Amino acid sequence: MPNPLIDIGANIAHNSFDEDRIEMMQRAKEAGVEKIIITGSSDESNVRAAELAADSAGTLYSTAGVHPHYASDYSDDSDALIRSLVENDAVVAVGECGLDYCRNFSPREAQIAAFKRQLDIAKDTGLPVFLHQRDAHDDFVNILEPALPDLFRAVVHCFTGEGEALRKYVAMGLYIGITGWICDERRGKHLHDIVSIIPDDRLLIETDSPYLLPRSIQPRPKSRRNEPMYLPEVARVIAEARAQSIEHVARITTENAIRFFGLD
Repeated sequence: MPNPLIDIGANIAHNSFDEDRIEMMQRAKEAGVEKIIITGSSDESNVRAAELAADSAGTLYSTAGVHPHYASDYSDDSDALIRSLVENDAVVAVGECGLDYCRNFSPREAQIAAFKRQLDIAKDTGLPVFLHQRDAHDDFVNILEPALPDLFRAVVHCFTGEGEALRKYVAMGLYIGITGWICDERRGKHLHDIVSIIPDDRLLIETDSPYLLPRSIQPRPKSRRNEPMYLPEVARVIAEARAQSIEHVARITTENAIRFFGLD
């Protein structure tokens, strides 16, 4: 990979990396992944992600937020914790936050309340917001759109939706994060067909490790655990789908990530 890459969403605070986190980071570096944003999604993971980011300043950064799956657990203490963590230089965004009506692990009312409170944190702090949306497009847009004038920047992380939703998000001025979902010949073909809708200056790439191992990797890895070293495969498939060079996709996504998160 001639150009450095930035993984804007990796759950490397996950316990599946506890045994080989240092080696995993070395593999990522050797693959050309120079910076990784660790996704925070719960009180516990927010603290762990911030600790990891602080220990590897300039290479690792983190977000702080509560995923809609855990919205039922969102409390005043959660709110205060996020507000405290984002004071750290290594914590560069609020989230992962949003709505997930696919599984409804938390009631929709709780998801909406937690989402709105986290958007308020992003407004108050001037930090970008790291968004999650699944099967909740209408409510997501109805909550987010009025807030956008007061938000610094926002990215729809791990976009897997259809063209209509993508066009709406682009029109709203949102950045779009694409994962190895696009490498899945079963579920990701529609994404392959619409990824060119995303303007060059709004495209971001991510692995969502340890999830969404790109199915297009050959030969298939023995482990099904995804990790940041596979980000070049995501970039390759995106480049192919957009009829662009992989060098171009690497350059623009890296520039976009640096700008979006205010990285060094």
